[in-house]
Amino acid sequence: MMDRPPTHNFPHASDEFAVAQPPDGYDGPESAYTLAYADQPFLLRRELRSVRVQLELLKPELLLQDHGVSATLVLFGSARIPDAATAQARLDEALASGSDSAAIARARQGLEMSAYYEQARQLAAIATQAGSRWPNKLYVVTGGGPGIMEAGNRGAHESGGESIGLNIVLPHEQRPNPYITPQLCFQFHYFALRKMHFLMRSVALVCFPGGFGTLDELFEALTLMQTGKCTRRPILLFGESFWRKVLNFDHLVETGMINAEDLSLFHFVETAQQAWDWLINDYRLEELLSAPPAPTDV
Repeated sequence: MMDRPPTHNFPHASDEFAVAQPPDGYDGPESAYTLAYADQPFLLRRELRSVRVQLELLKPELLLQDHGVSATLVLFGSARIPDAATAQARLDEALASGSDSAAIARARQGLEMSAYYEQARQLAAIATQAGSRWPNKLYVVTGGGPGIMEAGNRGAHESGGESIGLNIVLPHEQRPNPYITPQLCFQFHYFALRKMHFLMRSVALVCFPGGFGTLDELFEALTLMQTGKCTRRPILLFGESFWRKVLNFDHLVETGMINAEDLSLFHFVETAQQAWDWLINDYRLEELLSAPPAPTDV
């Protein structure tokens, strides 16, 4: 039996789960005798979707509360950006194998983009080292996969800190990268709940180059902040030349699709140190995290 305060008069669910073995004749797959909360086929029914959504909100929320996590630096970015060594090896292989010019050009582009991996790794290390000294400890959180996500968790790990990974089930396998703190590594089915958890504790968001997934995460944050549905936090876009080619922000203003002041929702940066200096000097992040932790809410 679990230890409980003397005023708790009912047994804990885990106590009854431990002893609720089905009797003979009721232990087959056709039996409905299994406790509802231990019955996986029942929990996976279409009608239980609302319950699964609630569980996917609650599990990370409660476990992060248990761990004392209340402030996060969110790193978004492509799963396809490799570290420099991997990118160089791909280029060397393409050149040695006599690949066509298009394949070699892609490999050269991969090597160029790998610089963002190192910047994400450096920023995560700086944030983890500095954030561990403040009363409201700062944790790096990523989407838990490879590429820029791996770089963020790796930088935190290499600096001796813990970090969070919010992974998601995809048609193609996406394994958690090996640098996430295991007790802070979560797997999601619903994109919406995953994005909510990115924002719930964020004190700043840093968006590196990426594709559809990164754009989805970026515009979710921008929309919620623009509409006042989420506390306004700094959004740093890494690599101005990349983002200006992908998104014509000025055209959105010129055509009246957004207001000119909406451009202040984000800020361009080029290096890890520049990003961190902006957060410390312009956003005054240290003062924010020196205050007592605030409760999360939805």
